[in-house]
Amino acid sequence: MLRGVAAGVGATLGGSLLPQRLSASTASNTTPKRVIFFMQNQGFDPKTCIPAGMNGSASLAGVKLPEPISPLEPFKERLHIINGLHGTHTSPSHSAFFGALGGYRGGDGVPPSAATIDYELSQTLPPTLLPHLCIGMDSIENMTTKPTLATLSASGAGQPIFMFSNPNQLYQMLYGGIATGEIRLHHEARSQLFHQIERLAAAKGSGLPAEEQQRYVQFVQGFQDTNGLRERLATVADHLRKFAPKVDERYSNPQFETDWHDVLLELGISALTSGITNTLTIGSGRGEIFGAWKGLGVEEQGHNLGHMDQPDNPIWIKIRQYNSRMLVKIMEALESVPEGSGTMMDHTLIVYTSNNADKQHTNGANWPVMLLGNFDGAFKTGCFTQLDGKRPINALYATLLRAAGQNCERFNMSEKLAQKFDASSGPLKELLL
Repeated sequence: MLRGVAAGVGATLGGSLLPQRLSASTASNTTPKRVIFFMQNQGFDPKTCIPAGMNGSASLAGVKLPEPISPLEPFKERLHIINGLHGTHTSPSHSAFFGALGGYRGGDGVPPSAATIDYELSQTLPPTLLPHLCIGMDSIENMTTKPTLATLSASGAGQPIFMFSNPNQLYQMLYGGIATGEIRLHHEARSQLFHQIERLAAAKGSGLPAEEQQRYVQFVQGFQDTNGLRERLATVADHLRKFAPKVDERYSNPQFETDWHDVLLELGISALTSGITNTLTIGSGRGEIFGAWKGLGVEEQGHNLGHMDQPDNPIWIKIRQYNSRMLVKIMEALESVPEGSGTMMDHTLIVYTSNNADKQHTNGANWPVMLLGNFDGAFKTGCFTQLDGKRPINALYATLLRAAGQNCERFNMSEKLAQKFDASSGPLKELLL
């Protein structure tokens, strides 16, 4: 219980809660920005996103998007398709796990060796109550038995960030304080329990052996952060009521796992539009080799999906179109909220890719990525960029940090490693305006 609950929020907050404000829009001389990472497992075959006949960098105007991403056709002018990055140094195969967003070698059961790009961006962007939120989508069985799981995001070496997979628990954390009825009763009971555990843990942990005491301190800090977050959210209850999703039977009685996928997405969107967070990571398949989409009429699930060719495959067309519709929901929600002289979407970037490059059992030689939005005018849009395969995904992450205001030449890559895996340094100039 300590690991699941404390790590779920404590690691996200990085050990301390940031200033009591919902978003950067309340800060003077600060441009509000936000980033969403959408990580689909089983690979992202470039043929499912690159328009037919397009072999070199070019505009997307006048071309038709492939069927798997066809829901993005009305938003083509905001889309940037990138092909030719690599991640061979991450050993992705079934999944690079933490290495997908960390740009380092990953593996099943291997702890993160450094912070991942989503966490680093959450610390670079203007502070919010919950700087970083991670949600994970899987089969209903996996989401029920393992409601929190850490495979994709990390706040540092050996510091995984847990993603939420049970929407009831996530709703409790974000909106339990403004709920009524049974949800409110559960929220109050859990709050009392967490405060009691925090007090007991703080008092009793000193008698443990040294190495266990360090881990125990992390758990205690996690409960302190959890309790602090609950209290701070309570101070903005009136504001949150405007954004809290309606709880329906999809929460308590989902017919398919996609019911939970949908409400998890709604909760993630509400956390962005309300200003609770500015960094959202979505793990479809939760960074592993599992995953299920029976609600789409897909009976196959798990590892078998990764052994199917994705181009022209009706199963993968359904899954990719479902993802694309999720991306559209995010964009439309952010577009509906005024911000500055435009909307929230004008200051947002969505990064869509896979946690194991282009396919299952890949060597990572090609790692396709789609960007949506221009991040307040930082990125080129409405185009396709073909790279030469000599720059790693770390270069993309350095580019994201540069656009967020951090001067970054390399991300999680030493000069010695770069001599072998990176042909240059600094951001990808082909992507920036």
